[in-house]
Amino acid sequence: MDSKNKFSGMTVLLHWTVGLTILCLLGVGIYMAENEVDALYPIHKSFGVLIFPVILLRAIWRFKNGWPVAVTTYSKIEQIVAKVVHWLLLTLTILMPVTGMMFSGASGHGFGIFSWQIVPSNPSLTKPGEVDAFNPFAAHWGHELHEIFGYVLLAAICLHVVGVLKHKLIDKDASLARMLGKNVE
Repeated sequence: MDSKNKFSGMTVLLHWTVGLTILCLLGVGIYMAENEVDALYPIHKSFGVLIFPVILLRAIWRFKNGWPVAVTTYSKIEQIVAKVVHWLLLTLTILMPVTGMMFSGASGHGFGIFSWQIVPSNPSLTKPGEVDAFNPFAAHWGHELHEIFGYVLLAAICLHVVGVLKHKLIDKDASLARMLGKNVE
């Protein structure tokens, strides 16, 4: 279990696994969308599906352990910002794969883990090389929300990193050391 002085190995492992994977998926997602690199979609979707159970495990683990106790006292505004950013990070890491699967599945493109299909594509009978949506409404909102949540998540990650830097460089506290698995007594 986590304490004020030390995070458990599971907490540290889940934090860094989810954090680094989501950061990579955001970078790849923005790159492939901005540059229309269709070849990256199967890889992006596969890693999104693979990380989803780990994200759920992390959320369950966080609720089981409770929110981290601050290593020192901070102002009320810092406490509020930290709470909002942590809630955004946790919630959006869940919603990103959900909306991605909603978009991809409902749009007829399907998704899976590399060559193993979970939701198959829906090839168009009238337009060769294209797909027909299973549910255009769900596909549209899945796409819109996935994109919006992606940019909000990226902003939350930036705020999180700024907070880490503030803890390390200005406050000179042990928050980062604790997230690296060190005992900070």
